[in-house]
Amino acid sequence: MQALTLLTLYSAIIIVASLLGGWLPSRLRMTHTRLQVMMSFVAGLMLGVAMYHLLPHAIATIGGEAGVEQAVWWLMIGLLFMFVLLRAFHFHQHEAEEEDHHHQPLHPLSWTGIAIGLALHTLIDGIALGAAIQADLTNGASMGLFGIGVFLAIVLHKPLDAMSIATLMKGGGWSPRARTVVNVVFATMCPLGAVLFFWGIDQTGYNRDIVVGSALAFSAGVFLCISLSDLLPEIQFHSHDRGKLTLSLFLGITLAYAIGFVEPEYSHHLKPSTDSESTRATLDTTP
Repeated sequence: MQALTLLTLYSAIIIVASLLGGWLPSRLRMTHTRLQVMMSFVAGLMLGVAMYHLLPHAIATIGGEAGVEQAVWWLMIGLLFMFVLLRAFHFHQHEAEEEDHHHQPLHPLSWTGIAIGLALHTLIDGIALGAAIQADLTNGASMGLFGIGVFLAIVLHKPLDAMSIATLMKGGGWSPRARTVVNVVFATMCPLGAVLFFWGIDQTGYNRDIVVGSALAFSAGVFLCISLSDLLPEIQFHSHDRGKLTLSLFLGITLAYAIGFVEPEYSHHLKPSTDSESTRATLDTTP
């Protein structure tokens, strides 16, 4: 019940944050510098969550000698999967759409590719959140504090994604009602992914630790790809604000690291694999 309550609370906050992000373009205009500083902070947080939390806990959850290799494989799969999505839909550009709007009219359907890409992206975020909470549930933690890092990375990033869709729809001439409907649907995608993973894992028939650990590693690859897709353009195109952006980046990474101090103790301990446990039992019973 604690895990379910936590999932419900996280989902409600993510929905509100996403709705606010989609609402902002119709109420105010974010300055270039503020948006870039926010993006750098969130990218640093996602980078830190991937490296300090998702990947290490994936290795610990899978356990055994093969845990590291399997986790790295799933990390690479997640990174490449998100890379292909980025190349196919070009959806992870939070400011270029608005800049293009100042130079040429937007097609009424120009937002659809970004919306599809971001919808898949946010479903994967939901899987990461569901896997994080399942990791606590699987290991008997009294509270799902491990999930707080993934939750913060998602809740701070969702408004930027929703803002991208709303900005393009506004530039394409869509009515406020249509923008609201799309914004509501998009806001529910992450909680949907979390709920599907949270409840669906017991229906797979596979070892829970292997599934959860693999999902965490996959999510680490996704977070790495998303964070670097924000950071690398900043390095190349925004040298005039390099001090602010660098400081914001380090603050995000520092926050991700600090979250580790409130994580359950189990999450730092490597589990033995089933084969290792069987071997140990055999050795213990051998005369």
